[in-house]
Amino acid sequence: MRKPGKNITKAREAVGHKPYLLEDAVPLLQKVKFAKFDETVEITMRLGVDPKHADQMVRGTVVLPHGLGKTKKVLVIASGEKVREAQEAGADIVGGEETVEKIMKENWTDYDAVVATPDMMKSVGKLGKVLGPKGLMPNPKTGTVTFDVARAVQEVKAGKVEFRTDKTALVHVPVGKMSFTAAKLIDNAHTVIASVLKAKPVAAKGKYIRGAYLSSSMGPGITLDTAAVEAASKTKEQA
Repeated sequence: MRKPGKNITKAREAVGHKPYLLEDAVPLLQKVKFAKFDETVEITMRLGVDPKHADQMVRGTVVLPHGLGKTKKVLVIASGEKVREAQEAGADIVGGEETVEKIMKENWTDYDAVVATPDMMKSVGKLGKVLGPKGLMPNPKTGTVTFDVARAVQEVKAGKVEFRTDKTALVHVPVGKMSFTAAKLIDNAHTVIASVLKAKPVAAKGKYIRGAYLSSSMGPGITLDTAAVEAASKTKEQA
């Protein structure tokens, strides 16, 4: 097993193992930063659900109030008048059947998000093996299958992110860049947590958020005080 480097070891020692309030965890993560690039900051939550049951899957989208720190490259698959609407809304790539063919033949995925109109889903549905593993498959539940392509494109560009539980009941969601102010990262994180709380399945029993952690691309994971995080995010949701 590879021995951890000096930088990450030092950062982990500074963090320790105790749980932190989100308001303290974000500045601490920024303080122990050692990477020479602008890392992505992510929040991970361990939920009290069983993903094997469809009625306990947690999935949704949220528009971060301060964005992600980068502009997403958006592909829109549409036809007719919706092509022009997508272009005017700022879509980076707009196409129809020819685009579907290109993706199928070339495994082409040089974009960050895909929006499709409902009438194109018969063709887009064939792209599951290419788009699915990369989390790019359009889905009505996340607002990426819609005739309102202008709104969908604008939301993605504004910092809309998708979240869903994996096979181990974990949810991983980016909340911004290390270069953000602590206040912006905290606000984005609370917005994400509030959205995950709102998406709690009716079938989920017992404690819902069983663990929460803040981390960066290269930095250590910081354990969050789940009770405090949940309470603060509920307050934000109600505000």
